[in-house]
Amino acid sequence: MVQGLVRYPGAGCVVEFMQGNAPQIAWVLEEQNGRLRLLLPNRRETALQAARILPWPGPAYEKNCSRDAALEILERHKSRREVANVDPLELWELAQGEVEQAPAQWFAELAMSEPDMDAVAACGHALMQAKSHFKFNPPNFEVYPESVVATRMAELEAARRREELVNKGSAFIRLLWEIHQKKSTQSPGRAAESLDPDVRERLRRTIMNRIADPETSEDDGLWKLMVKGLPDDPFMPLYLAQAWGLVEPHHNYWMDRAGYAPGNGWCEEHRDELDALLAQAAEDERQEPTFPDRPIISIDAPTTRDVDDAFFIEARPDGGWNLTLALACPAFRWPFGGKLDKAVFNRATSIYLPEATHHMLPEALGTGAYSLLAQKTRPSLLIECTVGADGLVAACEPRVGYARLAANLCYEDCETALDGGESPASPYLEQLRQALELARAHQERRIEKGAVIIERPDITINLEGAGENITVSLDEDPLAPKAHLLVSELMVLTNAALAAWAKEHGVTLLHRTQDVAIPKEFSGIWQTPLEIARVVKALAPAVLETNPRPHAGLGEAMYAPSTSPLRRYPDMINETQIISLLRDGKPRWSKEELDTLLPLLNAHLDAAGQVQRFRPRYWKLLYFKQQGDRWWPAVITDENDAFVTVNMPKEQMIVRARRQFFGERTHPGQELEIRLGKVHPLQNDFQLLETREI
Repeated sequence: MVQGLVRYPGAGCVVEFMQGNAPQIAWVLEEQNGRLRLLLPNRRETALQAARILPWPGPAYEKNCSRDAALEILERHKSRREVANVDPLELWELAQGEVEQAPAQWFAELAMSEPDMDAVAACGHALMQAKSHFKFNPPNFEVYPESVVATRMAELEAARRREELVNKGSAFIRLLWEIHQKKSTQSPGRAAESLDPDVRERLRRTIMNRIADPETSEDDGLWKLMVKGLPDDPFMPLYLAQAWGLVEPHHNYWMDRAGYAPGNGWCEEHRDELDALLAQAAEDERQEPTFPDRPIISIDAPTTRDVDDAFFIEARPDGGWNLTLALACPAFRWPFGGKLDKAVFNRATSIYLPEATHHMLPEALGTGAYSLLAQKTRPSLLIECTVGADGLVAACEPRVGYARLAANLCYEDCETALDGGESPASPYLEQLRQALELARAHQERRIEKGAVIIERPDITINLEGAGENITVSLDEDPLAPKAHLLVSELMVLTNAALAAWAKEHGVTLLHRTQDVAIPKEFSGIWQTPLEIARVVKALAPAVLETNPRPHAGLGEAMYAPSTSPLRRYPDMINETQIISLLRDGKPRWSKEELDTLLPLLNAHLDAAGQVQRFRPRYWKLLYFKQQGDRWWPAVITDENDAFVTVNMPKEQMIVRARRQFFGERTHPGQELEIRLGKVHPLQNDFQLLETREI
């Protein structure tokens, strides 16, 4: 039985009440109509409703006790209650299965043989602090079951860690911001080492996550607390990461946003699957080629390592050509549905950037075991086409086999050979001539069917140096128009022929479609900025779908991209559908299954496409910035009452500015020079400052 417990506290009684989330001890001077006048240990008085008294009043003393004596009594009880050793977790263990709720004195009696009021109060204090195990519902404490305790412990730990992160992380983030602004020379590495390892890792992860997804709501409140008082800049996480040294200057944040792992390290976690595929590829390399008497050749850029298409061509005695296409065949033994396949599906396409090439497939496969390298036997989808003298395909017959290329040629060498010079491509000159003749005939037929062909020189972005010292320069690629025409037309022909073959055989493929009406006058070959701008406005974006509809811009009744299976997942899907029919008698996927697959595949393609578009643009903008204040040649390509659109042909950039920057005689096609104002590579923005006529 607890000694000293008072049921109705009056004058002379020791009581407690909550103040600032902590129990406050007091002496009752007077009670009247449910209100108490209290004396506090600091000699001050306060008034309080009796209902606010904690449910362990007592003990009671002489009500006429002097103030000094009352204060001495309060101090004595306060000291006893503070030094009492009460383990709330032990009380929770003892109470499990006994009661669902009970007052503080019950717990005191559970832990002690003869508890007094100081012990009861100390017990109440301990139970109130143990919010994960007890809920204070006056006058009782509710005992949480084990499942609730586990949840609340996790919540409290998470709250503790968040508070720790904010308290320690915000100071570090401010230091990083000062380093970014060059207002501090302190070492970020040394400052980071002084942080708790858990705090440091969580800060790193938080910053990197927000680079990848600036709109994330994860830990949003936490982030706002840590950057409170700093500028509201969408690139704040990137600046902090660069100041810390987590990423390099000129970091490609578009890759982070796309969720696209750079380089080749991503495939190491799939080493078992990769090694199995390499072992199978080694066996395939020992096979004999299907057409040993046909010198199959490829034509690519000199730096290309992922060779996924090649051809052999010969003239037919009665006119036209026999054309054999050899496509790399990753689908030959591909482990669809496995972890490696899912990783490749998420990449969806190779990305080619000035600073690096990021391959869709593991490099050991995409640039090695599956690449159509000269004098190496590779599994291949072989397509034999009979093409008429008019450039139209009369027959198409795919088969699964093996290809061994005679040579890997480059555009420049082929162009030299076609122009009559000597080059490594000269031994294959007759094939090149026949292929060029076919290409010209095929292009002519496409134009007759409404094809819109845009030709402009390719730009090479050169990077020299490293880190903050990178210097950007732009060059036009060496001209090789005949070689480029030859390759591009053979690929268009092949993709259109396979689409028609698949439709005839009831095989669903992924088709690139552009089913729009294009004015007849837009068909043809366009090269000037004004012409290109005019026809591009009339073209709707092409879409990927399972219905074999027309591609108006290509002038093809149907078009299923299949010739880049090492570089694009849709091409690998199409190749798989074809070889599945040839080997198993039915395609791997139904139309419904491909339709289900498409939205996610398109999302991955779009994300990678943004990297491919915006990263080269970043380097061009940095080039403008490094060039400083100068005049740039430009051409007006469009205008309206408010804005004028200007094309920079050499740099292949477009800037739009208000009409006030231009003269009254401004018109599309007009050549002029422009000065650029502010250039923001990171923000993907630049502004026109001034123009002058030439």
